[in-house]
Amino acid sequence: MKNNSTIKEVLSRIPVGSEVRVNGWIRTFRNDRFITLSDGTAPQTLQAVIEASHFPSELIKKLNTGACISVLGDIQSSPAKGQDVELQVRQLEILGEADSEKYPLQPKKHSLEFMRELAHLRPRTQTFGAVFRLRHHLAFAVNKYFNDKGFFYVHTPIITASDAEGAGEMFAVSTLDPLKSPKTEDGNIDYSQDFFGRMTNLTVSGQLEAELFAMGLSKVYTFGPTFRAENSNTSRHLAEFWMIEPEMAFYELDDNMDLAEDFIKYLIRYVLEHAPDDLALLEKRLAEEEKSKPQDQRSDMSLVEKLNFVLSNPFRRVSYTEAIEILKESRPNKKKKFKYLIEEWGADLQSEHERFLVEKHFNCPVILYDYPANIKAFYMRQNEDGKTVRAMDVLFPGIGEIIGGSQREERMEKLQEKMKAMHIPEESLWWYLDTRRFGACKHSGFGLGFERLVQFVTGMTNIRDVIPFPRTPGNADF
Repeated sequence: MKNNSTIKEVLSRIPVGSEVRVNGWIRTFRNDRFITLSDGTAPQTLQAVIEASHFPSELIKKLNTGACISVLGDIQSSPAKGQDVELQVRQLEILGEADSEKYPLQPKKHSLEFMRELAHLRPRTQTFGAVFRLRHHLAFAVNKYFNDKGFFYVHTPIITASDAEGAGEMFAVSTLDPLKSPKTEDGNIDYSQDFFGRMTNLTVSGQLEAELFAMGLSKVYTFGPTFRAENSNTSRHLAEFWMIEPEMAFYELDDNMDLAEDFIKYLIRYVLEHAPDDLALLEKRLAEEEKSKPQDQRSDMSLVEKLNFVLSNPFRRVSYTEAIEILKESRPNKKKKFKYLIEEWGADLQSEHERFLVEKHFNCPVILYDYPANIKAFYMRQNEDGKTVRAMDVLFPGIGEIIGGSQREERMEKLQEKMKAMHIPEESLWWYLDTRRFGACKHSGFGLGFERLVQFVTGMTNIRDVIPFPRTPGNADF
């Protein structure tokens, strides 16, 4: 419809006295006079004021919570507390009715667990409207940052025959009938008769393919969906999630660290500048949530303080070996307060250890580097000590690891040795090895789980609340 105005426009730039038409959904209708209207363009609502006697009674009866309406009227200064303007309505049209008895989002507080069952309706709420507007801003900022830095966006395959992480927790892709699949002589499924002529899966990472492009375009990044068939129901795991993965030729580990710090600070700075109202709403929600926690589990920082904490502090760079010594000697380790005690070098750090380093010991974001080779992936560059690899993890308050990356192994013989030790057949990655055969160079990259970033920026504690339609074990609704 032409000449419509959004609520964001009405509240931010359209002057008092102007005639506007606004469309939206009813949050509340009080005293047959005051309509609270939302259209999702801003965290704020608009109060539309009507004279019930000027409209048919049948129309007034249909002004239920959830109904979609179009109103035409004049913007006026509002005498009500908490709002500068309101809309005096002259014309009102119902675009879509809502059954008041069945509409599940009544004007009261609903739990986040309840809202996950209504993922198709939760964008209409204030909290989730703010979360998904912030998700949009962050996604836009990701692409803007890399474009402005001279990176090229590469669309890596979603269907793949390789397992970049070596985890084996992948979703199979097949057109074969599971009840009538052709079999090989030894009784296994004969994937040579499948659509691709071999076994294929949904990707867990676009990294390996991005590396190939970095070897021709110098600086590239991927930003797409990835999948992990891990049977986990924690607040930190999804079966379908989005990954940001830059890969850069001629970058060593220090260059990689510099980029990761600059990148994530840019994203946080962007949302602080472009979405302050949404952050304010979520900060208030988080503060109320913190009040319900025991005193010793409450965060010392508000949401915006946490974001500024990242911006205002240089990231401390600490070797894994130094971090292990700090953790071994720490009070929670000696007092056996850690769930996973640190006893020796080589331990795989858990979120509790990462948060201790950030929040208690260094009091700033931390980049750990030079991890033990046996707990990291095959493609990471081996150090001269024979024990560690050029890996790095960026650690944040409240969340632990948010970025993982490394300098990649460019030396053919070293890569072949590691693949053999990890039982990765060379023929399955012949194309990856070709980049080491033909003009290899030092190169690096990292991965940032987008939902983990959105969690940090919004203050949401469950990762299922920062993706529109979460895919988790037993749940593929909507």
